[in-house]
Amino acid sequence: MLRSAAHRGPRKGADRRGFGRLRKERSGRWSAAYTGPDAVLYRAPQTFDAKDDASAWLSAERRLIEYDEWVSPVERRGQQVARGLSLESYARQWLEDRVLKRRTREHYRSILERQILPDLGSITLASITPTTVRQWHARLGNRTPTLRAHAYGLLRTILGTAFDEELIKSNPCHVRGASATRRVRPIQPATLDELATLVEALPEKYRLLVLLATWCAMRFGELAELRRSDIDMTTGVIRVRRAVTRLGGETMIGTPKSSAGVRDIVIPPHLLPIVAEHLRVHAPGHDDLLFPSAKGGHLSPSTLQKPYERARAAAGRPDLRFHDLRHTGAVLAAATGATLAELMARLGHSSVGAAMRYQHAALDRDRAIAEALSRMVTT
Repeated sequence: MLRSAAHRGPRKGADRRGFGRLRKERSGRWSAAYTGPDAVLYRAPQTFDAKDDASAWLSAERRLIEYDEWVSPVERRGQQVARGLSLESYARQWLEDRVLKRRTREHYRSILERQILPDLGSITLASITPTTVRQWHARLGNRTPTLRAHAYGLLRTILGTAFDEELIKSNPCHVRGASATRRVRPIQPATLDELATLVEALPEKYRLLVLLATWCAMRFGELAELRRSDIDMTTGVIRVRRAVTRLGGETMIGTPKSSAGVRDIVIPPHLLPIVAEHLRVHAPGHDDLLFPSAKGGHLSPSTLQKPYERARAAAGRPDLRFHDLRHTGAVLAAATGATLAELMARLGHSSVGAAMRYQHAALDRDRAIAEALSRMVTT
């Protein structure tokens, strides 16, 4: 009767030991293998001329386990690669492998070239320690806190990928709070009176632009690409599906800044007559831009700059940047009692891990927010 493999005697040429096993092959050379802490059988990457050499390999592996320094051969090979791979080489390949919007790619490339690689580029991945990162972060200084936070966040993401790919034992980015950004100055929202003066001081063709930037909390890039076909006057809804960006003098049409930016916004009722009149005068065609440049293309921020600066001065708010109008709109909407999820949905704004949770906010509730916004003006 045949015995099961578990009850057979040792294979011919095998040497059973307390740890691992040795085997003399037909070639006369010795092979070695052992079961690792992860219960996986690992074999020596080569055979040995002498039994003592194979035994020494097993002893070295056992010592690593006993001193809690053992890693799998796969991780070990990654670490060996990392010992010879510079951060510059890895980071450049990391950037090439990412699917990114062009503007985001150029932003990352600029950070790498100016903030990260000059100091850290020549250092191998395996040589970058928490101290290395902390000292580099300190040398960046506090003059540009947002850029500093972005640089640290990018480095942490790159090295996080290296860790996931088992090129390094751990991510050395441990500077607490380094990814957080603090505003250099607090944003002071515009009051209703300031907003009214600001709008009145603008050329007529730009008034709705500012009103939508505020009451609908839209980004400039979304407004610059807004077309008549995106406005449903029957339901009073703006469908935000695209945005325009500029890079190196080139205009590019793409999706909004984030996935949450694709949204429907209910127009506050008090704006609907103004919207209707603007469409009649400035965008009669189905696919016309609502706010075209003088030559019919996309409006650029530089074109708007001078008339907007004059208008904000007239309102007594020379500090009010165009993007601050969006912040003003968020504050006004919050004053209606809108929940955080409803505000995030209306603004098309997402945070890490939250984008999908904010997508479910109901359009009916957004309509209530829009109506409450109008009551601020009419009451």
